[in-house]
Amino acid sequence: MERKTTWETYDEGQLEALEKLNREYRDFLDHGKTERECIDTIVNTIEAEGYRELESLVESGAKLAKGDKVYSVCMNKSIAMFQIGEKPMVSGMNILGAHIDSPRIDVKQNPLYEDSNLGYLDTHYYGGVKKYQWVAIPLALHGVVVKKDGTIVELNVGESEDDPVFFISDLLVHLAGEQMEKKASKVIEGEAMDLIVGSRPIRVEADGKEAEGEEGEDKKKAKEAVKAGILDILKQNYDIEEDDFLSAELEIVPAGKAREVGFDRSIILAYGQDDRVCAFTSMRAMLDAKDAERTMCCILVDKEEIGSVGATGMNSRFFENAVAEVMNLLGEYSELNLRRCLAGSCMLSSDVSAGYDPAFASCFEKKNSAFLGNGMVFNKFTGSRGKSGSNDANAEYVAHLRKVMDDRGIVYQTAELGKVDVGGGGTIAYILAQYGMNVIDSGVAVLNMHAPWEATSKADVYETYRGYIAFVEGASM
Repeated sequence: MERKTTWETYDEGQLEALEKLNREYRDFLDHGKTERECIDTIVNTIEAEGYRELESLVESGAKLAKGDKVYSVCMNKSIAMFQIGEKPMVSGMNILGAHIDSPRIDVKQNPLYEDSNLGYLDTHYYGGVKKYQWVAIPLALHGVVVKKDGTIVELNVGESEDDPVFFISDLLVHLAGEQMEKKASKVIEGEAMDLIVGSRPIRVEADGKEAEGEEGEDKKKAKEAVKAGILDILKQNYDIEEDDFLSAELEIVPAGKAREVGFDRSIILAYGQDDRVCAFTSMRAMLDAKDAERTMCCILVDKEEIGSVGATGMNSRFFENAVAEVMNLLGEYSELNLRRCLAGSCMLSSDVSAGYDPAFASCFEKKNSAFLGNGMVFNKFTGSRGKSGSNDANAEYVAHLRKVMDDRGIVYQTAELGKVDVGGGGTIAYILAQYGMNVIDSGVAVLNMHAPWEATSKADVYETYRGYIAFVEGASM
């Protein structure tokens, strides 16, 4: 089949719109390197566009009507957005679903220690990472520390030009003969991925006072003077004690802003594009779509990278509960109507696809691969081996989407996740499909997926955004 390159289809007006959208996208990536930061950014954006908090409406006993826009947030890590359509919700919704968590390194609950005059934070990596990619690069620390009195202290260190950064050390090549013989999965061990956060010992003026039977505070500081110095800085700058790490969520991510790539500036290189590229385009499509017959919905969730588990993952009842509350404010709720709404919905599980990389051509089957610059990607199925763990969309739904996209002039492509039996992966698609709704995976092709820096085509970001608008505005099957 002939493949279209999206760049060749645009006029000057579309190219200007493409660049504008991608500037907004890069800004979104820079301000949303964690789930909490993503939610804050999204809420600020959609409230400015007229969205109201669902929980406040429920509390006040308000009613909803066609055209109303509402949102619900779960634990500051997931969000559901609704724009009420003309038809009753019982007939179903058009849903965009993506995830906002990304592979990273988390800080353990008892993390701070000193060894050989270096201060460290002990870590545990999150999601599917190649551990060796995370050493010897500048890293930033993002997250929250919640104190016993409920005070929330936000940390974001390493992003400003004036900020310090952090790093995980690697073995010098001169001594790495044995290391270089190891399997890639063992070159850097998980327990060796501790973050270097300082090396300057605190200056202790000994007063000679010690409590009987106990070690004096000055003596403790002298033994672990680097650790004491770091704790002193944390106390002065953030009013954080060592015990406060017990109730902290701190994430280690690559330091630095999203950047344009190439002499032609056609590619975006940034952390977290899996899957924030689909989260951003889904949110933006919801804001820019016109009134539609069906209620439009966007669900952006946490924990996809570790199995969609927990209260903020897609396997929780958060989304179902939010739909029930919206239907109740519309005067439509019953258990049967809720089931009918979910079963009658259509969904794009908006997640990234593996971009064809000629440097690793042996891992791809070229006829069924996604190419950067060739538009929005549809994956009829994901999974691994014999499609294990996949939602396999039916042919009728694929035909419906072909018509929706072709009628709007959307450039799209279809793909599989690499060669058969080479690997595989999954998304949230199969979870929503359990309601009996039509679901297919769609999104943006990515190079370097799950690496600290991932790459996408500006044209694909723009075309996916256009495709999502076409979908949420479209009629049901």
